[in-house]
Amino acid sequence: MFEVIYMKADYEPWWAFEGWEEHIVKKMTFDQEEEALQYLNKMLDEFRAKFPKEQVKGDKYWAFWSIKEQCYCESCEDDLQIFHGVIWNSMK
Repeated sequence: MFEVIYMKADYEPWWAFEGWEEHIVKKMTFDQEEEALQYLNKMLDEFRAKFPKEQVKGDKYWAFWSIKEQCYCESCEDDLQIFHGVIWNSMK
């Protein structure tokens, strides 16, 4: 099985802080690797067209963002960057 996970949070997806699952926007599961990779590559292309910034960790995590998309953190009294994270999970 293969998963492609889209999460939106004020941190990059590779940090996987406790409770990160609450930030999942969409999770797609596939039986066939080829189908999963097609979906992943389509999603990455869409994010690359939409967001000017990208960072990759290994071949499993992608973070996309725009400087304009931030949220205010009351406890730290500062603006935090919003990241659109994509996670590739191969459960072979």
